[in-house]
Formats: sequence, structure tokens, C-alpha cells
Amino acid sequence: MTIWDDRILEIICDEGPTSPTPLSDHQYIHIGKSGVSKRLNRMKDHGLVTELGNGVYSITTEGERYLDGELNAEQLNDQSSNGDESAQV
Repeated sequence: MTIWDDRILEIICDEGPTSPTPLSDHQYIHIGKSGVSKRLNRMKDHGLVTELGNGVYSITTEGERYLDGELNAEQLNDQSSNGDESAQV
């Protein structure tokens, strides 16, 4: 997990579902749209966000648990790696 992952999750949690462009324009995000997209896809692979369609992402229960400190990043499984739990977020 990176600082940008935490900030992206916090923004989605506070402001609701959104897409990479508004996130990259947010005052607390200092990476471009492609960087935000990359982080969202990685977090989606780990079950922290879900894509609602048309590039809009929403935080999942697991993402909320992570923000609440109930889930450690080391506990996250890469859902796209076919059970390879050593994949990093």
C-alpha cells in the first residue's frame, strides 16, 4: 500500500464513488490520472475497491476495514493472482 492508496480510499469513503479523473484533480492527490488508475486497479485486485462500471470505483467493506485499522495490508490477497498470497499491494 502507498500513501496514495490510503488517500484515494479516504476520499472515496468520505465523498462516495468516483473515477480517476476527479481523484487526480483532488487537492490531496499529487499523482496523475494514469497513476490513480493504476492504484485503483491494484486495490481492486486486492478487494479494497470495486468497479461499478464506466470507470467508477466504490470502496468495499474490506477497504473500510483497512481504513479503520482492522485489516493489515499484509493480510490482503491478490484476487487476480490465483491464490498467490505473496503478491504485494
